[in-house]
Amino acid sequence: MCGIVGVLGNHEVAPLLVEGLKRLEYRGYDSAGIATINNGVLDRRRAVGKLVNLSDLLVHEPLAGKSGIGHTRWATHGAATVLNAHPHRAGSVAVVHNGIIENFRALREELAADGYIQESETDTETVALLLKRAMDGGSAPVEATRATLKRLDGAFALCILFEGEDDLMICARKGSPLAIGRGDGEMFVGSDAIALAPMTDRITYLEEGDWAVITRKGAEIFDAEDRRANRAETVIQVGATRVEKGGYKHFMAKEIAEQPVVLADALRHYTGSGANPALNLPEGLDFSQIDRVVMVACGTASYATHVAKYWFEQIAGIPAEIDVASEFRYREPVLSDRSMALFVSQSGETADTLAALRHVKERVAKVVSVVNVPTSSIARESDLALPILAGAEIGVASTKAFSCQLLVLALMALKAAADRGRISAADLAAHIAGLRNLPGLMNAALSHSEQIADIANELAKATDILFLGRGPMFPMALEGALKLKEISYIHAEGYASGELKHGPIALIDEKVPVIVLAPSDPLFDKTVSNMQEVMARHGKVLLVSDARGVHEAGEGTWAQLTLPEVDPVWAPILYAVPVQLLAYHTAIAKGTDVDQPRNLAKSVTVE
Repeated sequence: MCGIVGVLGNHEVAPLLVEGLKRLEYRGYDSAGIATINNGVLDRRRAVGKLVNLSDLLVHEPLAGKSGIGHTRWATHGAATVLNAHPHRAGSVAVVHNGIIENFRALREELAADGYIQESETDTETVALLLKRAMDGGSAPVEATRATLKRLDGAFALCILFEGEDDLMICARKGSPLAIGRGDGEMFVGSDAIALAPMTDRITYLEEGDWAVITRKGAEIFDAEDRRANRAETVIQVGATRVEKGGYKHFMAKEIAEQPVVLADALRHYTGSGANPALNLPEGLDFSQIDRVVMVACGTASYATHVAKYWFEQIAGIPAEIDVASEFRYREPVLSDRSMALFVSQSGETADTLAALRHVKERVAKVVSVVNVPTSSIARESDLALPILAGAEIGVASTKAFSCQLLVLALMALKAAADRGRISAADLAAHIAGLRNLPGLMNAALSHSEQIADIANELAKATDILFLGRGPMFPMALEGALKLKEISYIHAEGYASGELKHGPIALIDEKVPVIVLAPSDPLFDKTVSNMQEVMARHGKVLLVSDARGVHEAGEGTWAQLTLPEVDPVWAPILYAVPVQLLAYHTAIAKGTDVDQPRNLAKSVTVE
């Protein structure tokens, strides 16, 4: 959520700031702004809505200067207005901020008592006023920042400019990610390496509690105890941060289409490329002494863990527990030194998931994460991190990352089965071979895009849609409903097929489409029975199955979508494709913003 860019450069900085912010648009935002220092004078420009509005403003009211900060805001405290947009300024100080200052109300009252009155509704302006008060009292910028940071509760990434100081920028990180980039006589700050990729490939990630004093000569980093800290410099692969659409109309379309390729790449990484497949997971991943896996995630990643629960229990015979990260800590989960805690996050910065990880860190045998960004906070704070190798995912609605999460979780379940002696070498090889078939099957599923677009034109007319599935298709029903809600704004719900008669069937009429996910698996007949209950009440059924399933149960349905046959164990990975395409084409038919749906952010870094 939100995006920060800071530059101490050798060239006019406003275009660099806007370009960096454009690369962070995928995170979600509703206003944007920049501040620069020109000949010692601090000034700023802010606009509501898309970055093009800020760009238009800068044409008519340009900002000069070679030092600056920029921000895209996702509203938390206060509506999306110019007054609430960042950067916030108090006298000689300008601040941009990701996160939430939890004690801002008490601080605001304290400041008001001293005559420092807030103009906006935001928590961020409180930080600027604290800095101004300290500097009015005689503190220099560094001392004022040090004192201010100690007053802040909550999560934040901050970047600060000071009038009269065109070679100084101070940044801090607690709970929200922040990185420093190094150039030739230039320095950069970003909430995401993607924003800095055009300017530098040399990145230093701040650790929890760090703050840094930055000049063009370099950065002096301090830890939470104000001790000088040495943080490693990482050279990022610029290719991994490319954000071009590659000829597609939307990033989401591109990322759906990339799934066969990224899945094949991940399979080669984890199973080799030879004719004899074998698991190639990190040595530290050992399930032999583990008696339970606890999986924690949010949103789409949470539904990936729902699927994985079936795999861990059915293939490996190990109890698996799932929880949404935002609730996990608050129910006081019972953990043991024989539990493995597994955290799944595309960005590796999801605030709720990171907080859950820290909650269990010393209470379980091992903390393992499945992430798309191996340099992320969740990856760095885990005992072991498994990258999903999906590449940069820009569309807010996760697609290829979800498929790659499922793949890595499937491989982990196979590893657990092998470690626990629950699977023969022949069966293990057969399962890996089944996974290796998926990229080709996904290509076949993608070929139905035009047919799905026709179906979606009808779905777009609905106000309510139900998704049904049994076994591991139940979480896929949940995921299908979530995808549709996210980008088309149609109310949708996912249900276990057998639960239909326990309430949701009351919703069924000829106006409510019901999407049934039913591969030819051991539960197929039961799913079809539930589908017949819908049709008996004039429900409008879309059956998604294979040729055998469509032949056996397609009669009387409104529409059928025929996928290739797949090993039922791995069917959820294949069936991700049609549910994604259904959501995508329905959103297109409704004319919504596919890549940046309203109110949503790609990386949720506040609780």
